[in-house]
Amino acid sequence: MEDGMTNEQTEKVLQFQDITGIEDMNICRDVLIRHQWDLEIAFQEQMNIREGIPTTYAASRDVRAPAVLDDRFLQQVFSATMPGGRSARGGLGPVPRSITVVTDPVGDVMSFIRSYNERYPVHPVFYQGTYAQALNDAKQELRFLLIYLHKDPTNNPDVESLCRTTLSDQSVIDYINRNMLFWGCDVSSPEGYRVSHTLNVNTYPTMMLITLRNNRMVVVGRFEGDCMPEELIRRMQTVISANEIWLSQARADRLERNLTQTLRQQQDEAYRLSLRADEEKERLRQLERDAEREAQEAIERERAEEERKKEEIAQLKIELAEKVPNEPPAGASDVISVVFKLPNGARLERRFLNSHSLIDVYNYLFCHPSSPDEFEITTNFPKRVLYASTFINNDAINGNCNVTTLAEAGLKHREVLFVNDLEA
Repeated sequence: MEDGMTNEQTEKVLQFQDITGIEDMNICRDVLIRHQWDLEIAFQEQMNIREGIPTTYAASRDVRAPAVLDDRFLQQVFSATMPGGRSARGGLGPVPRSITVVTDPVGDVMSFIRSYNERYPVHPVFYQGTYAQALNDAKQELRFLLIYLHKDPTNNPDVESLCRTTLSDQSVIDYINRNMLFWGCDVSSPEGYRVSHTLNVNTYPTMMLITLRNNRMVVVGRFEGDCMPEELIRRMQTVISANEIWLSQARADRLERNLTQTLRQQQDEAYRLSLRADEEKERLRQLERDAEREAQEAIERERAEEERKKEEIAQLKIELAEKVPNEPPAGASDVISVVFKLPNGARLERRFLNSHSLIDVYNYLFCHPSSPDEFEITTNFPKRVLYASTFINNDAINGNCNVTTLAEAGLKHREVLFVNDLEA
């Protein structure tokens, strides 16, 4: 088997051999090469062939063959009369046909392969597809393509000799399988007849070696008549040696294009990643700006709410100041003198009637400029909360809750009450 395969390719060859039962590993390799090393497609193709189903190539019958330049000045021509050749009665001229319509080129090729296998079971691997498909694959894979046009061997002893001895020789089989694609067809079929006219074949047997040269498929070698196996190998080696430089250049050009394309793709990907990173940074910055804006708006709303609350408290103090009862004279009966100790250390003293309510006391303190806005009123010992309210508890501020009188609250002649700031 040919050296130079990767470990992955070698593993695929072994797997393909195991599942298909094909003993020749070179055949397995060539089938996988023609299917771009796709193990599943290659196996399905093999199963279709065994079951008599048209090959997957049949799905692309409309494949157009690349133009082939058949110029004798550009090709090496070998004949049976040259050293190493042999000839009995070589057939001349194509099979006569008035009109040739190719309706099933794949069927023509597969029919030829089956009949050839029956007569000559040992031979190189035939390409299982049309002439156009073989040309396209050879061009795509940058490989040599050997064309063999077959003619009835019963009336053409040179054809019989070539197939029976030369093409069945193991060294020839190994060389062809290793170095080129091998396509054949019988000229009695429409596909074979059409190709024989396309390539100007008049002598049988004839094989032609085609390869890519200056981006065109060119016939670079023509092998007419029969020859010994070692001579056929020598002739093919001569043609390949003279034209390998064109494939090498094409491979180098393709590699450069692929590297350029890969570099461009990497640059594009790097640009996309950079752009995505920039977009992500901008998104995060926008989220940060949005968060800052929302926080600022929350602060402003809170500030506005505080201002609104202060305005409402100021307005409420104005309204409640009118409800504070007048301070009774010092000598009046039922008077309770109260000393209020404020959170800021200030002391307030005020007289109330024992019939005044706790809400009256609260209103007095609420409207006093030294008092906090939200507070509770407690005794010292034992500590009791006489009244407590916050600004949001408007019902209590408006006197709708606690109407307990000072007497009912247990306050007598002189009292000391504490004002505790509920916002502290």
